Amino acid sequence: MNVSAAAETCQDVLSETQTAVIGDQQRFETILTAIVGGGHVLLEDVPGTGKTLTARTLATALDLEFKRIQFTPDLLPADITGTHVYDEQAGEFEFEEGPIFANVVLADEINRAPPKTQAALLEAMGEKQVSIGGETRELPDPFFVIATQNPVEQEGTFPLPEAQVDRFMVKTTIGYPDRDGELELLERRANRETRTPDVGSVVDRDAVLDLQTVPESISVDPEIREYLVDVCRATREDERVEVGISPRGLQRLFEASRARATIASRDYVAPEDVRAVVHPVLDHRIVLTTEADVRDVDPRSIVEGALNSVPVPSMGD
Repeated sequence: MNVSAAAETCQDVLSETQTAVIGDQQRFETILTAIVGGGHVLLEDVPGTGKTLTARTLATALDLEFKRIQFTPDLLPADITGTHVYDEQAGEFEFEEGPIFANVVLADEINRAPPKTQAALLEAMGEKQVSIGGETRELPDPFFVIATQNPVEQEGTFPLPEAQVDRFMVKTTIGYPDRDGELELLERRANRETRTPDVGSVVDRDAVLDLQTVPESISVDPEIREYLVDVCRATREDERVEVGISPRGLQRLFEASRARATIASRDYVAPEDVRAVVHPVLDHRIVLTTEADVRDVDPRSIVEGALNSVPVPSMGD
């Protein structure tokens, strides 16, 4: 699959997604950027904005197996990964796969489960495998986690540890539709008999795997590479920051920029590709000092300051 075909495929997926979910095109592009880049997505938004519908619709459009895990305080790691069940007829234990064994896994309200259960996702997201009973089992390929959390209702929740948050390539929101969007939502609902809209498959699993290889062919000019490095290093020099962007975060920014260039049908990364993904990729990785946290400093302003401190490369040469 070449860059042009990949970009066309991405636009088809976005169009199909928007037949079911009404929202800002840029937010959907951000989510698709992570999928094309082989990363995971954290959606933080209030209930009723279409987080679950978005995940399910994307899985359908990509023709991938979808599983939803509702995270609750009593959820156990085995409820996610699976467990060995004794088969009386065979006289032996057989492994029964948990819902993590799917191409697209929706971890709904991930911060409602205790840390031990959240950690069950850590290996899966980082290594695309799980270790159970001394055995390592590979997860399906492709494998994406789309996790959701409610930013308002925090009672009874367990904040995600830094190591877990760092596993998400992007963090974004769905947001409320504008007034015209909400009117269109009612119009669509009035014209169908089911509560959930129907969507079709745009590609198949093999095409998704091909799509994920395309960003590897996207060229990144040395000046753009220096730009990425300098922006990430600048976040570590801000006195309001306890922990700035890690080398892993830098790599995710590099990968997301190439994926975004793919969606834009470019065979090279331009500064606008970096600008489009920098906040979804970097903001959630910033760890503020205690003082900055008390003062309610927005991590977005830290990243914005880092961007403004580094000259934007010229692509005219």
